[in-house]
Amino acid sequence: MKYTYLFSEGNGKMRNLLGGKGANLAEMTGLGMPVPRGFTITTEACTQYYKDNKQINDEIKAQIDEYVIKLEELTGKKFGSMENPLLVSVRSGARASMPGMMDTILNLGLNDVVVERFAEKTGNRRFAYDSYRRFIQMYSDVVMEVGKKYFEELIDEMKARKGVTLDTELDADDLKELAELFKAEYKNKLGVDFPSDPKEQLMGAIKAVFRSWDNPRAIYYRRMNDIPGDWGTAVNVQEMVFGNMGDTSGTGVAFSRNPSTGEKGLYGEFLMNAQGEDVVAGIRTPQTIDQLEQTQPEVYAQFKEIVEKLEKHYRDMQDMEFTIEEGKLFMLQTRNGKRTAAAALKIACDLIDEGMISEKEAVSMIDPKQLDALLHPQFEAKKLKEAIPVGKGLAASPGAACGKVVFTADDATEWVTQKGEKVILVRLETSPEDIEGMHYSEGILTVRGGMTSHAAVVARGMGTCCVSGCSDIVMNEEEKTFYLGGKIFKEGDVISIDGSTGKIYGEAIPTVEATVSGYFGRIMELADKYRCLEVRTNADTPADAKQARLYGAEGIGLCRTEHMFFNPDRISAMREMIVSKTVEQRERALAKLLPMQQSDFEELYEAMEGNPVTIRFLDPPLHEFVPTEEEDVMALAKEMKMEVEELKSVIASLHEFNPMMGHRGCRLAVTYPEIAKMQTQAVIQAAIAVADRHPDWDIIPEIMIPLVGEIKELAFVKKVVCDTAEKCIATAGKALTYKVGTMIEIPRAALTADEIAKEAEFFSFGTNDLTQMTFGFSRDDAGKFLESYYDNKIYESDPFARLDVTGVGKLVEMACVLGRKSRPAIKLGICGEHGGDPSTIEFCHNVGLTYVSCSPYRVPIARLAAAQANIKNPRA
Repeated sequence: MKYTYLFSEGNGKMRNLLGGKGANLAEMTGLGMPVPRGFTITTEACTQYYKDNKQINDEIKAQIDEYVIKLEELTGKKFGSMENPLLVSVRSGARASMPGMMDTILNLGLNDVVVERFAEKTGNRRFAYDSYRRFIQMYSDVVMEVGKKYFEELIDEMKARKGVTLDTELDADDLKELAELFKAEYKNKLGVDFPSDPKEQLMGAIKAVFRSWDNPRAIYYRRMNDIPGDWGTAVNVQEMVFGNMGDTSGTGVAFSRNPSTGEKGLYGEFLMNAQGEDVVAGIRTPQTIDQLEQTQPEVYAQFKEIVEKLEKHYRDMQDMEFTIEEGKLFMLQTRNGKRTAAAALKIACDLIDEGMISEKEAVSMIDPKQLDALLHPQFEAKKLKEAIPVGKGLAASPGAACGKVVFTADDATEWVTQKGEKVILVRLETSPEDIEGMHYSEGILTVRGGMTSHAAVVARGMGTCCVSGCSDIVMNEEEKTFYLGGKIFKEGDVISIDGSTGKIYGEAIPTVEATVSGYFGRIMELADKYRCLEVRTNADTPADAKQARLYGAEGIGLCRTEHMFFNPDRISAMREMIVSKTVEQRERALAKLLPMQQSDFEELYEAMEGNPVTIRFLDPPLHEFVPTEEEDVMALAKEMKMEVEELKSVIASLHEFNPMMGHRGCRLAVTYPEIAKMQTQAVIQAAIAVADRHPDWDIIPEIMIPLVGEIKELAFVKKVVCDTAEKCIATAGKALTYKVGTMIEIPRAALTADEIAKEAEFFSFGTNDLTQMTFGFSRDDAGKFLESYYDNKIYESDPFARLDVTGVGKLVEMACVLGRKSRPAIKLGICGEHGGDPSTIEFCHNVGLTYVSCSPYRVPIARLAAAQANIKNPRA
């Protein structure tokens, strides 16, 4: 098997094999661009490494050795040579872009002898020793896993000793001494000398890149972005070019359009006399790309031409890394750039208008999950005007965030998951290890770093608000405080940050809802044009229903009626019903609830303006409604004219060992048919009332019976529903069509769906319960052990967030096939949390569901994902 490819042997279509970076380097080489020469070790080699128990086998080693010789011939340089030494960079490159998640090593090939020759050859001792000390530090950290901090401390000690503040102020002798100190630290930590053989260095680096595919931050990023763990990463071995050779050398990152706003035009940053890590790490604050025109006009003109060529070639906004070595430009990378949601919409629309892409391509190029960032609140304009900023940084990722200050990523995770707090993560600069805490934070504020720093790039990708490079902040990480604008902020203090302006406020500022218009509206119209799946919403209140309607919901796919009973004005009637001893007592209590339920349903029908409304009858076990506080128990006993002890005995009798599988759903309606009667009356009377007010609306109530596992259960409850409905319709003297269906949430219901479809006019897959019952674990308790399952690679994603297509999906598909066999025109929907997950929506489209239903804020995401699914796999 071929495991290695020269850049000149590959092309952009070989992404799965060469990874995104390798494929793009090969493509740029083919386009005749100035790319430093190199070769790619394929993703299959990475997969083989894991199969071989984390070892690089002899076949792969032999191919690497062969390609090192080819690279030496191409460059006229040689590993370890005293005449013309070859130095390389070793970089990861998965087929999906994972910025900052995996590891990189630069300047590989240097040792004590080569560095001297390198200094002579370049005539620049400072540069040679700067490159060497960087290599020792990177290799120690990435390959041998000796922490960076030990080396940073040595640098800080030397700067203090020399009385300087910047790394660039250290001279060649200082850097040579640092290299010696670094090697001593390496030996101190590992008990062996730093490797001097470049081929040993290379194998160690390749192994480290393969290993980094499974580091915790990469695993977390994959889980967050639905990237399969078996893809593996490629490794790119590339001839080094140096941005740190002096004032005519530099390095930078640029975008062909603004990644925050989508505005057309070159956008980016560079640093002279620096290596790539300096720009991304945010240790030095860079210059803007337009300033390059003043310092190196020829390089700038050539770069601008290449950027235009690349954008036209890839037909998308490009994110590029470049290095200038003594006035000569080299392209190190191009990829479709990460961008904010607002920028993604503008770029897609602009590319249509520029004739570069089709409507379908525009719809397909936007990540549906990103839309989330546009569907959340912005600061209230009036309050924002009144607020006085305490500081300002760079507007790195738009949006508004308000929360309590935390100083570490671990604290961010803990405060959100354990305490339920909203937090702003405040850091000197973020690093890839902070990914989880960043994910949990409302916003990110950093002291250092530019618009292309780690914090900025990752926050934009997540749709999280970020203000970076606020150098006015005086940070005290030890005491967990920072000083800004004349005030000290402690851990737990509330601040607000505006990622669209870079302003920081020392107070809480209220927010307002986002609106769907402009580019957003245009993309949504295109999504609706190309999708087949209907998109409904899960809504229990008129406010939710109206919000969902604004976002384009075409009906309600799930109204959970139990949520309506928890209101303070209803809970007592509900409790009265539960503790009643006779049918008459229960009916009296239910009669109090009937007008309230009817009013609720009328408001939902009004909000949906004649679109379908699916109402699920009472589902949870009754113990959820009974009082637990002594005071409430006494009040209910008094109202029911019962002894307190007697009432406590009734409450105790409702306790269940496994409520999830207990007396709930349709089992309640079988035991207490009067509950189903009351709910049916409310549904039908509400529909008749709204139909009278709006004769042009086609009101067809859909009554959904939950937790059915046996056709006779459904037949029993359906008879209660239909008898009650027909009586209501006859009494009103009106014509009304209604439907009775069921939720498929018990595996037995899926297995016998052909039988159940004889009674059910529609199925709605309740994938939350179906997942619980198929896996045999509770969604509420799974969090206790799922992390161990991810760590041990048993699961790659949370089965409650992303549908398990292999198991649960098989039941869904089976139920669809069986249901259609008995009732060809049956409506099929999904109403679990999965209904807003893009990968699940694609599955729903492929198995032929009629609609998906999701929370109001995920409706636009579902509309876009449904369109993408149909473009990818058109329905006949």
